[in-house]
Amino acid sequence: MYEYIIGKVAAIHPAYIVIETNGIGYQIASGNPYRYSGKMDQEIKIFIHQVIREDAHTFYGFNSLEEKQLFLRLISVSGIGPKSGLAIMANDDHEGLIAAIESGDITYLTKFPGVGKKTAQQLILDLKGKLGELAGELTGEVPMELFTTSENPALEEAIAALQALGYSERETKKVHKQLLQEPIQSTDEYLRAGLKLMMKK
Repeated sequence: MYEYIIGKVAAIHPAYIVIETNGIGYQIASGNPYRYSGKMDQEIKIFIHQVIREDAHTFYGFNSLEEKQLFLRLISVSGIGPKSGLAIMANDDHEGLIAAIESGDITYLTKFPGVGKKTAQQLILDLKGKLGELAGELTGEVPMELFTTSENPALEEAIAALQALGYSERETKKVHKQLLQEPIQSTDEYLRAGLKLMMKK
């Protein structure tokens, strides 16, 4: 099993990034690929978890070992698959997630795509009291460059990334209108803002 990959960021897409190392480009699924926007063509270390199925071998990537450990805890819960786990991880408020699990906040947990009331209850049942050592170590931040444009492809990329995480077109349309009121920012910042809005709906 792989622990991490060190390589250059070769491409960024709504659902994944491509890390090139030793002449091979690895497609790595990420909750927020655009957090690496400021790292294009630079070497990074990304922690990975590989999921092997009959029809696909998929790498899921994380900025830190603590993020990876949280993801592994999430997908150990019945009803939480890798895609749902990644969608939960996309919101950088990991301490808020842990607090919701500890306090039994089902309403908060069911705001994530793919998480219904039954799955939220299972999350609380399985993980309550087991995530304390990760609290305070999960920041989710990667240094990045801010870029602006006269048009707004950054916002469109962020909406595509939200849909890749499992949010419906109806949900993203509502967020799109609210994000249009924001000053033009990077895709990463739009995506972060969009995820926060999703948790408030």
